[in-house]
Amino acid sequence: MAFDLDMIKKVYDRYSTRVAAARKATGKHLTLTEKILYAHLSEGDASHALTRGVDYVDFAPDRVAMQDATAQMALLQFMQAGRPQVAIPSTVHCDHLIQAKIGADQDLSTAIDVNKEVYDFLASVSDKYGIGFWKPGAGIIHQVVLENYAFPGGMMIGTDSHTPNAGGLGMVAIGVGGADACDVMAGLPWELKFPKLIGVKLTGKLSGWASAKDVILVVAGILTVKGGTGAIVEYFGEGAESLSATGKGTICNMGAEIGATTSIFGYDAKSEAYLRGTERAAIADLANAVKEHLTGDPEVYANPEQYFDQVIEINLSELEPHVNGPFTPDLAWPISKFAKAVKENNWPAKLEVGLIGSCTNSSYEDITRAASIASQAISKNLKTAAEFTITPGSELVRYTVERDGYLGTFESMGGVVLANACGPCIGQWARHTDDPTRKNSIITSFNRNFAKRQDGNPNTHAFVASPEIVTAFVIAGDLTFNPLTDSLINNAGESVKFDEPKGIELPIKGFAVEDAGYQAPAEDGSHVEVKVDPKSARLQLLEPFKAWEGTDINGLKLLIKAKGKCTTDHISMAGPWLKFRGHLDNISNNMLIGAINYFNGNADSVKNELTGEYGPVPATQRDYKAHNIGTIVVGDENYGEGSSREHAAMEPRHLGVRAILVKSFARIHETNLKKQGMLGITFADTNDYDKIQEDDTIDIKGLTTFTPGKQLIVVLHHNDGTEDLFAVNHTYNAQQIEWFKAGGALNIIRRQMAS
Repeated sequence: MAFDLDMIKKVYDRYSTRVAAARKATGKHLTLTEKILYAHLSEGDASHALTRGVDYVDFAPDRVAMQDATAQMALLQFMQAGRPQVAIPSTVHCDHLIQAKIGADQDLSTAIDVNKEVYDFLASVSDKYGIGFWKPGAGIIHQVVLENYAFPGGMMIGTDSHTPNAGGLGMVAIGVGGADACDVMAGLPWELKFPKLIGVKLTGKLSGWASAKDVILVVAGILTVKGGTGAIVEYFGEGAESLSATGKGTICNMGAEIGATTSIFGYDAKSEAYLRGTERAAIADLANAVKEHLTGDPEVYANPEQYFDQVIEINLSELEPHVNGPFTPDLAWPISKFAKAVKENNWPAKLEVGLIGSCTNSSYEDITRAASIASQAISKNLKTAAEFTITPGSELVRYTVERDGYLGTFESMGGVVLANACGPCIGQWARHTDDPTRKNSIITSFNRNFAKRQDGNPNTHAFVASPEIVTAFVIAGDLTFNPLTDSLINNAGESVKFDEPKGIELPIKGFAVEDAGYQAPAEDGSHVEVKVDPKSARLQLLEPFKAWEGTDINGLKLLIKAKGKCTTDHISMAGPWLKFRGHLDNISNNMLIGAINYFNGNADSVKNELTGEYGPVPATQRDYKAHNIGTIVVGDENYGEGSSREHAAMEPRHLGVRAILVKSFARIHETNLKKQGMLGITFADTNDYDKIQEDDTIDIKGLTTFTPGKQLIVVLHHNDGTEDLFAVNHTYNAQQIEWFKAGGALNIIRRQMAS
């Protein structure tokens, strides 16, 4: 559990020489992002300028963090790499497999029983390879990382798209697929296209109902779900310095919702206070000694337009609370306009459930601000009108807020405290409802609200807001209520209004915990045996994917032409499917079952060209595979947005899909496809999407001369005997082309380790 102080000191020792070399190479002042990236170049050389959004660069991260759902596949891959131990500090966090149903104690007990096989596997493989293991109930990966491992100026990769949460403490923390984590744990450099930079200047200071959550809700509205793609978002200004470290974490966490590579704040007094408050004073002392390197140069922030590719300015003093949604996290509504939007769009005004917590908003400050509203429900004699759940982010926070009486406040107003886990945020929620298909509304302090995300019901209108706004809505039970201005009638028939929420950034009596839930690995793991039952339905040892056959790919059938939004939840659903995250063949039965077929408007219904009949996507693909027929998936804009879920890339690969052709990719998903040896290509002209017909046979030409920057050609053979031919683009560099040829990056790693 202890942080590696010697490692952090070595990181800081690099800064002076690396930053100086970078300034000399670029001839300019540097942003914080550039300083951290240059300091982590794996080749140890910052003497050349790097082109934003163009150059692929090798980095050397300081640590790896994995959540239990994705860690299974990451570690199954690592087991094939041939190393006795991980090369850098790594941890596993058991937070995704706990279903919220009744309450914390019973749900946790059930999860430990139901998931015993998986937990035993993760614990033993961690023990063997020198990986820290956080047991079920310890907390959500991002909160635990912020409390224990994040440090200013560091670089971390994590197998979860909300890894950027650690940016609240000034760390470049990036969500990746398990294959990337496997590479880094195996001691290889980690590759990333040098990102563009978006600067967000925060002025003023928050007050009243406005919170850090509202900053990212506004930014999401400005940039949309793909506006941050290929970019790192750097926050700065006096307003940034006024925010708590955990508030900054909230903002960075939800940066995943704008497609950003990551988001980051500089080191300041709030960062130092949080480090000292979480018993990491030694890190604060080291950071103070190099603090000029842990923020951008003053000249950058004085003239940000000269140093960032895009600049956004937000005055926190004028910031209004926001509610985002439904069905997408970038549909932003100021609270003053939200009631009108509810009425005009005919969204269900009656609120059925409010949920607070998750990795996004489960800090001590979040809990205290929400509890200040909950306590008013009690003191003002108000009856709670909707179901209410509270998800603490870690055992450290849970124990402390229980000690300080806040959990008791929630329970007194009818709230149910859930386990320290992701739960409803990722669909791990046995929702209490008399009609699981009814059109209804819920509101959360989570990060994502895609259709069916929380409860599997496409008619659930999910909205996102701060914990205090959610709590107020729970009490009102009406989405047309504005807690800033409107009154409620209490049980005595009196008209009462809410006072502004009050919060405490760090506990006055300090944090406390009896058992944080950490298990250290064996000093010598050579004697540890990792067992995987060959009959298991939940775990399956991996077989290497086949190498490319060395020719163009011809005769492909169209599996599906997906219409509209196709996130990783559409490609590989979570919820009940989480139990198969360690079994590639079984989880492949959810492949693309949520995607909408362009030709019939239905989900999980595609035409099987061998039979002429319509059937489920996975079953159709398995039939093609059995007949040794390759297929292609066609998609729309920002294909694969959302989670870092590499299963969304591995499942098509496993079932015999040869290529994914889309208008544009989300960053993590495109990388995941490349890592698995898949061909991910984009329309050079997006209008060519319309040319693809349901009965087409498709060829991909130019693979025998596959080179960086050179277009490939797609040939459509239509059923009427006509053809269409058009160019497609790709972003593969020389190394990634080798991954494709070898059948996946892991095949190359295995070869290198064996030599």
